[in-house]
Amino acid sequence: MQFKRFVTSRWTLAALAAAILALSMATPGQVSSTHAATSTPGESLGTVAFAVSCSTDVQRGFNRGVALLHDFWYDEAKRQFQQIARLDPGCAMAHWGVVLSTYHQIWDRPDDQALKQGWKELQQAAAPAATTARERAYILALMSFFKPGQDYPARVAAYSAVMAELYRRYPADVDAGAFYALSLLAAHKPNDTSLTAAHAALAVLSPLFAKYPDHPGVVHYIIHACDTPSLASQGLAAARHYGEIAPSGAHAVHMPAHIFARLGMWPEDIRANLASVAASHSAEARQQSDWNAMDEFHSDDFLLYAYLQSGEESKARAILDDTAILMDRYEAMPHMSPAMHGHLLYQRNKFPAFYYLETRDWKSAAALEPVAGGGPEDALVTYWARVVADGHLHRPAAAQADFERRESLMEEVADGPDAYIAQSPSAQISRSEMRAWVAFAEGHETEALKYMREAADLQDKIGQGEVDIPAREMLGDVLLESGHSQAALVEYEQALKLSPKRFNGLFAAGMAAEVAGDHHKAADFYAALLTSTDQGSHSVRPELAHARNFLSPVHVAAK
Repeated sequence: MQFKRFVTSRWTLAALAAAILALSMATPGQVSSTHAATSTPGESLGTVAFAVSCSTDVQRGFNRGVALLHDFWYDEAKRQFQQIARLDPGCAMAHWGVVLSTYHQIWDRPDDQALKQGWKELQQAAAPAATTARERAYILALMSFFKPGQDYPARVAAYSAVMAELYRRYPADVDAGAFYALSLLAAHKPNDTSLTAAHAALAVLSPLFAKYPDHPGVVHYIIHACDTPSLASQGLAAARHYGEIAPSGAHAVHMPAHIFARLGMWPEDIRANLASVAASHSAEARQQSDWNAMDEFHSDDFLLYAYLQSGEESKARAILDDTAILMDRYEAMPHMSPAMHGHLLYQRNKFPAFYYLETRDWKSAAALEPVAGGGPEDALVTYWARVVADGHLHRPAAAQADFERRESLMEEVADGPDAYIAQSPSAQISRSEMRAWVAFAEGHETEALKYMREAADLQDKIGQGEVDIPAREMLGDVLLESGHSQAALVEYEQALKLSPKRFNGLFAAGMAAEVAGDHHKAADFYAALLTSTDQGSHSVRPELAHARNFLSPVHVAAK
């Protein structure tokens, strides 16, 4: 009964949010998208018109398949293209679509089996002689990625180079431009902090957006290109439009939240993700997707974070508790894939870690245990959270032990198929954060500040994770707890520029200013916190009570 009660309530809220979202995102002058990609009654995925030399009977379905690719609805796209291949065995581009649906360019990496199968399928696609020169160009471009004997970076670079030439030859092909821009984002080197790939992608996408505002790939990839603090405002127009043109795609409806979260637009963030949950449920009811759980829990990740920033920790707690029931349900399904299972295990570990750290419940965070049955990569977030909590609790032995356990897990990751995770800048940032908290717990202030500043400076360059606790905010915490309130205030202010309207950022900045004797700044930060949380009307957090007391007439008069 508990599960049924939760789903019924959640469905009602999400369905309502979907209607609200369409109205809230609309702006004067917008044109409703046509349904060129629609093959399911009432379905809207954005406008795509991808001409192929296949039977005219499958053209509409092919448009739908390409729209699904652009919306990252990969499993449904694969089914669509497989159906086209059955209806029209001579349609070479159907094989192209099947293979492209297995290459999730900025999501994950195809394993060896997927690479072998993709190469085999593309050879089938290249065999028919009835294809056009443009179609052969698309097939050859994808073959450049799946060709055997290359490492992953070489595959990505080869595909992007061929897509660049394809778009040069067919500049009027909006899909070629969109797929080329996506390849640029996928070819981004992990240690490159220049945002060169993002700027190059935007140079392709921005003119296309002006001409094809309802194209799902153009709008989607602009959001991804701008999914970093320094570029987020440039993606706002696309974010406001995407959920409107593709309301049937759960991931499409969710994507605007990437920009809303970057800009501290918590009500918009919440509405987008509730609507995404509704779209996931609708797709599941139509038996359209095997990845509804991934879409739904990705949205829950953003919801939990946004509720915490909005001072609605009871709703965040409901996400934490109720998703555990949903995850049990999904994991009990007989067709659960290893990839989906791994995704759920990661979220099982991440949700409580962030809930306890964001609510500053250090004891609960320090007591977390990784969910049983997961791999080393799934448990990394748990031990990171424990080290952060150990630092705040001044528990040097526990901090060192948890850090060593995290290091051991990362060594296992480095020796496995996902070794690139261990080599990523985000891994370097989290490691520096943990070394800082270990040093802080041990009373080594200078060392703690050194490591945390390294983490903050690198994170400022590459951008924070999608829902993350800023390292620079942690740097402010170390400074404030070490008695350097003025220096802490400087770091908090910088953190809030990159991560605006964070609950803990606003309160900590107010506290630092208050301790430093700058009562005007303290009042400004506390007032901003109360504004962002509806005057704290949904929360019992003591931080909000402190802010209200500081701003009360009696307290102001006393100052």
